[in-house]
Amino acid sequence: MKLDSNFKPAWWLRNCHLQTMAGKLLRKNLHLDTITETVETPDGDFVELAWTEDPAHSAQKPIVFVLHGLEGSIDSHYAKGMMAAIKQRGWIAVLMHFRGCSGKPNRHGPSYHSGDTYDVHYCVHYLQQRFANRQLAILGFSLGGNVLANYLAQDQHTPFQASAIICAPLHLHSCSTRISQGFSKVYQKYLVDMLKASTLTKIELGLINHIDKEALRNIRLLADFDESVTAPIHGFDSAIDYYEKVSGLYQLAQIRTPTLVLHALDDPFLCHQFIDKLPESRYLTYEISKRGGHVGFIGGHNPLKPSYYIEQRVLDYFEQTWPQAL
Repeated sequence: MKLDSNFKPAWWLRNCHLQTMAGKLLRKNLHLDTITETVETPDGDFVELAWTEDPAHSAQKPIVFVLHGLEGSIDSHYAKGMMAAIKQRGWIAVLMHFRGCSGKPNRHGPSYHSGDTYDVHYCVHYLQQRFANRQLAILGFSLGGNVLANYLAQDQHTPFQASAIICAPLHLHSCSTRISQGFSKVYQKYLVDMLKASTLTKIELGLINHIDKEALRNIRLLADFDESVTAPIHGFDSAIDYYEKVSGLYQLAQIRTPTLVLHALDDPFLCHQFIDKLPESRYLTYEISKRGGHVGFIGGHNPLKPSYYIEQRVLDYFEQTWPQAL
């Protein structure tokens, strides 16, 4: 089912780039206390979870599992805002840091990519064993949304009763081209610089040896980073091979969990040609907004009191879906 979104951007944030960047500025002082839990993985590595509270002390509260975007973390404004909104509803949020994103390099050369579901499967199984009788939902922002599409397609018996894929690059090849054009090059440089920094750390630790420091420094495009680093270290033949094998667009039809897919047509990170190729499914609700930027969706009439549509819409969807799915 496809829906036209009810989102209306704030009059002072109608431009897609303002929508994309404003959240970071507006929420720079947002504070959220979290509890860190380190989970050792079967392959000898680790991931860190950030909880809004100790779930053992709140036996009946629903739990929402959160996946952040490329090089994101609990400190990303969109993640922190969503976690705070989940807590305000009286629920518990837990964010899984992708490997290397919690402030510590992971122990192996490979870290994570847009289709890497290994840690999601493991952590979800870990949660399921501990909280089998809870209401559970899962959401993913941007890259995390694409990872989520892959995970949901792979697990036909997921414990989650509802999910949300938010501003995800569901067709990776076209999205990697889009982010290298126009003003979007600014976002590309920001992301590529972060990826290069984390890769350089691994080179210096001796965890990566297939690319040298000079070749790494010369990378400017996200597609070139994926060609030189992401693809070879994770066993893909090339960036194109990587994009084709893990793009969420090709996984959506396999999903059997009620899922909201939220997308803005002015998102400067994404190409929008894939919208016409979204598969129909009774499990999928597509909400397409003309505006919103990349994980922006900021509304409200007062610049001092903005509203954050993503949090309201997604959590309302979970609340509406849970009784039907249980």
